[in-house]
Amino acid sequence: MALLHKLASFSSLNSPFTRNPHYSPPRRHLVSFSASPFTEKHSRERYLRDRWVYDDRQTMSFTPPCDSGSAREEDIALQLPELKKLLEVLREKRESEGKCSGGECVPGNVFLVGTGPGDPELLTLKAVRVIKSADLLLYDRLVSNDVLDLVAPQAKLLYVGKTAGYHSRTQEEIHELLLSFAEAGATVVRLKGGDPLVFGRGGEEMDFLQQQGIQVKVIPGITAASGIAAELGIPLTHRGIANSVRFLTGHSRKGGSDPLFVSENAADSDSTLVVYMGLSTFPSLAQKLMLHGLSPQTPAAAIERGTTLQQRIVFAELKDLSEKIASAQLVSPTLIIIGKVVELSPFWPTSTIEEPCLMQT
Repeated sequence: MALLHKLASFSSLNSPFTRNPHYSPPRRHLVSFSASPFTEKHSRERYLRDRWVYDDRQTMSFTPPCDSGSAREEDIALQLPELKKLLEVLREKRESEGKCSGGECVPGNVFLVGTGPGDPELLTLKAVRVIKSADLLLYDRLVSNDVLDLVAPQAKLLYVGKTAGYHSRTQEEIHELLLSFAEAGATVVRLKGGDPLVFGRGGEEMDFLQQQGIQVKVIPGITAASGIAAELGIPLTHRGIANSVRFLTGHSRKGGSDPLFVSENAADSDSTLVVYMGLSTFPSLAQKLMLHGLSPQTPAAAIERGTTLQQRIVFAELKDLSEKIASAQLVSPTLIIIGKVVELSPFWPTSTIEEPCLMQT
């Protein structure tokens, strides 16, 4: 409930979409009340905002909002009436089932569900069962429409994704949404790309809800490192070549071109390094790795939209990979794998020195 009170002041704001004479709001067929761009799984606005295309027939350009903070608040204001309505419907349903008394409902469960690296066939059976049973699903940017199509017709979808420079909701608002609907007795599913506890902030959400007395269950997903590496035939560890693997976030918390931290231990020639969210910071990361002693000739790969139909791959030696990523114009999400095991991939070109390789599958 805290979020709905906190966002009440947003309702008086004018939406940037209503000021646009060419904008027509998306239509929902599954619910009787109006929807906003963030609750429409097939909305054009989602593609425009995120540059994430699951249908080969669709190509759209992306222009970030001029004032991301203001746009986010105004979009939330659009949702506020329907969120209130949904809470009322859920409470009425729980009361009819005898699960509410005196305005207080038996809290529902929250499931943190990993949807894997992109290919919907990599979902676990447990994830599919939980997705189909949910009352409300909050989903991230990297959750495909193929996964969302598994959602029951009577369930409600709410987009809470983040992309560079634009967050549809702050992490605190996501916490409050999960809490509000769980307190109303709903079965809430939080859908995340990959695994919810690997660079997905699932641990923060779990900790917050448990402190509020809400039961949280985690359904693991195949994280991008293992899913994408397997797709390319790259063994993350291999006897005699790589005796360990390390996952590193390339995302800078304060923005900018530098990764959060690179220690000398990351530049281990006997390990495999997998970099998440490191597209913008990779040039700096590569320089630091080489400065700490990693060979410039170390095999490396950058994989855009791994395991999906839009997958693109750049193979190159570490010293050349930044330039080749820029030349290929790879976009987020792109995973980077560095280490001698990359050369074991059947797709690794015979000579990366003469001609670095770009694959499109």
